[in-house]
Amino acid sequence: MNKMDEMIIVAPRTPIFENEKLTFQGICKDKTSLEKITKNMAITYSVMRRGDAEENFDFKQPIPYVVLKRKNEVYAYKRLRGGGEKRLHSKISIGLGGHCNDVDNTDFDEMLYENLKRELSEEVRISNENFKLKTIGLINDDKNDVGRVHLGILLIAELEENTSVSVRETEQLEGFWINIKDLKNNSVYINLESWSQFVADILNG
Repeated sequence: MNKMDEMIIVAPRTPIFENEKLTFQGICKDKTSLEKITKNMAITYSVMRRGDAEENFDFKQPIPYVVLKRKNEVYAYKRLRGGGEKRLHSKISIGLGGHCNDVDNTDFDEMLYENLKRELSEEVRISNENFKLKTIGLINDDKNDVGRVHLGILLIAELEENTSVSVRETEQLEGFWINIKDLKNNSVYINLESWSQFVADILNG
């Protein structure tokens, strides 16, 4: 199946942002706003063909976005030209995740978690999966066409010190560890995807 024919989870922008009252740019860590937006997504979401969703600015696609953190490092990866999303080629990301599919007999939070587990297992090998996930906030970027149709759920996974990570799709991704403070070096920062820039800012805050 063509990936653009995949049926993915979407939520209508107007109700989830309560007629733009809850709209933000960057990362929202406010607990009240986070709970409201998440609740609004949970009661309004539906499924849509991915190819249609990518061009429909009236809907947001919820994307679990997890940062793998190991002491003072985070796992980063570069999208190579073999990757599918041409708009993001050569960009560096420090978050893993992807589109969500509907999961029978689950609530919204469980569905996000099941999709996140699937994405992690498909994208990377983690030598020690004994880690805890912590939800940090939401990510929104309405300044570019990719961001306008996505809404990130930002999570941090604190890995144990000797944990190793490697990418599975070596033709599409190049993975490496990077010190958190080095994310703000200009040569790195300008090559980060916008969501990763937002995360780099708060990690160095």
